[in-house]
Amino acid sequence: MKTSHIALAAALSLAAGPALAQEGCDFTTDLAIKHLSAAFPAWVAVTDTMKECAPNLVVELDQEFRQKQPTAFAAEPSLYHIGGVANGTLTPLLNEGTIRPLDAYVEQYGQDLSPNQLIRVDGKIVAIAMMVNTQHLMYRTDVFEELGLDVPTTYAEVLDAAAKIREAGLVEYPIGATMASGWNLAQDFVNMYAGFGGEFFDAEGNTLITSEAGVKALETMKALTEYMDPEFLVSDSTYVQQQFQQGKIAMANLWATRAAAMDDEAESQVAGKVGMAPAPFAEEGAKPATTIWWDGIVIAQNIPDEEAEAAFRLALEGLSPRMVAANNDDAVWLIEGYTPGPLAEGAIQTAMAGPVAYPSSVEMGLLHTAIGNNIADYLTGQESAEQSLADTEAAYLAAAREAGLLQ
Repeated sequence: MKTSHIALAAALSLAAGPALAQEGCDFTTDLAIKHLSAAFPAWVAVTDTMKECAPNLVVELDQEFRQKQPTAFAAEPSLYHIGGVANGTLTPLLNEGTIRPLDAYVEQYGQDLSPNQLIRVDGKIVAIAMMVNTQHLMYRTDVFEELGLDVPTTYAEVLDAAAKIREAGLVEYPIGATMASGWNLAQDFVNMYAGFGGEFFDAEGNTLITSEAGVKALETMKALTEYMDPEFLVSDSTYVQQQFQQGKIAMANLWATRAAAMDDEAESQVAGKVGMAPAPFAEEGAKPATTIWWDGIVIAQNIPDEEAEAAFRLALEGLSPRMVAANNDDAVWLIEGYTPGPLAEGAIQTAMAGPVAYPSSVEMGLLHTAIGNNIADYLTGQESAEQSLADTEAAYLAAAREAGLLQ
C-alpha cells in the first residue's frame, strides 16, 4: 500500500497564490447529508460553508471521531456520508473497505483541486486533502521579552527556558503539552522518537522502539513534565489551548490548527502575545521533534450512489476558495486562495526543516495504541523507561499477531 505524499514545495506554491473573491454555492442539495470529523476551527470553517449550500446537512464535530468512524462507516447504511480524516485515521477505513474511490467524482467535478490534494492509495484517489498540519512551538512573546530569553530551538533549550520562567513566577506552569493518556500521549512520543531518529519497524513488521532513541524520547518527555501541570495525563489539545488562552502556560508544542484561537480576542486573554516558532529539535543536529500530517475528507462506501455524489459535491463547497477567503488563518490550507500569515510561520518553518511524515499503516495504528496504553507508567514513576518500552513492544506484538500481521 502506498499513500501519496503531499510535497511541501507544492503546498507552499499553492500558499503563495492570490486570494479569490467570495462566491456563492456552485452546488446545492436538499438531501440529508451527514458529516463526522474532528472539532478544531478548520473543520468548523469547512462545515459552516457546507451548511450554506445544504439546509439539511447534519454536522457532528467530535474530537473522539477517530474512535467513532470505523464502526459508523461500517454500518449498513453508513451512519455518515462524509468523514473528516487525517493520514493517521484514514487507514482503519481503508482496511475495512468502508470508503469509496473518488476518481470518477474528481474527474467530473474536481477541476479546481490541486494534484497535491489528491490522496491516492494503490493508484486510486481515496481522500481529498484540505490542509497541512503539524505540531510546533507556540510561546508567550511578552514573557520571553521580559526575561530576555531566546526562542528555544532544541529541547535542552526548552528546559533551560522553562527553569528560568518558573524561577520568575510569571505563569502557573512554564510548559504545556498534549500528553493525555491514550492517543495524545502516544503522538507526543511518536514526535519525540522520530526527532531522535528512531525507526518504527523492521522489514518484517516488528517494532524497533525498544532502542536508545526510545529511551531518549521518554526521558525527554519526563523532563518536560517537571514544568507542567501535574494533571498532564488529562492534557489534550483543547486543554493546552485553554491553558494558553488563560495565561497559565508560557510555551507548548501544539497543533498548527490551534494557532488562530490564541489570537482570538473573544476567547483568549493573551491575544497578540503568542509567537509561532518551528518545532524544537530533539537534540542538536537531530530532526524536528514532530511529524507532518494532512487533514481532508472521505466519502462512505455503504450509501446510495446518488447520496455519495451529492456528498462529494457538497464537500467541495466546504473546500472552496470562498471558504479560505473567509477563514484564511484557521489552517495551512492546501486550497487555492490561501495566503500564509504570521500564525502559519511556525508550521511552515517546521515543514521546511524536514520532519518525517506520520507513517500511516495498519502496523502504525496498532503501535500507536500500544504506546498510548503503556508509557504513562514511566512518566508517573512506576517503572523504568526500558520496562515501559518492553511492555509497549509486547502489546504491539500481541495485537499484530491477532490481526494476522505477524506470525
